[in-house]
Amino acid sequence: MKLGSLKSAHSLDGDLCVISRDLKMAVKATSIAPNLREAMEKWTAKEADLNKLYNDLNDGKASGAFPVNEKDFHSALPRTWLFADGSAFIYHIKLVRKARNAPLPETLTTVPLMYQGECGQFLAPTEDIPQRDFAHGTDFEGEVGVITDFVPMGVTPDEALKHIKLFVLINDVSLRGLIPEELAGGFGFFQSKPASALSPFAVTADELGDGYKDGRIHLPLDVTYNGEFFGKANAGAMHFHFGQLIAHAARTRNLPAGALIGSGTVSNEDHGKGSSCLAEKRMIEQIETGAIKTSFMKSGDTIQMQMNNSKGESIFGQISQKVRSVQ
Repeated sequence: MKLGSLKSAHSLDGDLCVISRDLKMAVKATSIAPNLREAMEKWTAKEADLNKLYNDLNDGKASGAFPVNEKDFHSALPRTWLFADGSAFIYHIKLVRKARNAPLPETLTTVPLMYQGECGQFLAPTEDIPQRDFAHGTDFEGEVGVITDFVPMGVTPDEALKHIKLFVLINDVSLRGLIPEELAGGFGFFQSKPASALSPFAVTADELGDGYKDGRIHLPLDVTYNGEFFGKANAGAMHFHFGQLIAHAARTRNLPAGALIGSGTVSNEDHGKGSSCLAEKRMIEQIETGAIKTSFMKSGDTIQMQMNNSKGESIFGQISQKVRSVQ
């Protein structure tokens, strides 16, 4: 099943829609739940009806179906109660720590890194990334993420996997120039992590086919920067799987239905697969050539992210954003 949130003048959450498997057609599902956030809160009661509507849409039987224009859609989940972003790709951690001359944590391979990000105002997947000061070092970070139902405190990693209901892509916007000073203060990210964007569509595990196993999405994330290839790292290289990330987030609290858990920047040790963020690319240039050649984002720069299935078909739709200078 594939779900999206159609932009609406009446609700910041948008109107819940079911999206066809080929992403060409959509139908409103507001008679089942007004928006995706509320659907997640009542997932057990709503899933069957949403799935029936999805099957009807794919069979050409859904009344009121209309062609999809991705620009008409919010991020799949326009806002929610919690965005907890992990860092499950060890190679990414090693590179970005090296970039700012920071030591690796002693628990690098045993305890996930995680921060709580902005969750009340995700950018739309085609919305400009606003930037006031380019000395802040604007960067994109391509990630995969999961949306859960209610998760009880103290859940085990294996049990946590059962709470995953939907999958999305994430562009976790980062301001690299602000990160070192914030972290040096000992109180974590805040100003350096502005609003992120999600893919226009969220999907259930069956839409990933054999690409989802062991709590990981074993598919490449295609990243295009300013119209050119930038990366095709495989998301299956996660050191910690999503069950472990969810369990870490739920160690001392319940997670509300609709919680978004991010994987952290998709990263592979094979440099031939490119990167999913500029910070990695810059560090690889430093390692391989002794000099950084790539600058951080400037006004007018564009970033696209998508993930295809084994047939080359887009699964989540595309994140396609441009940086815009604001005063």
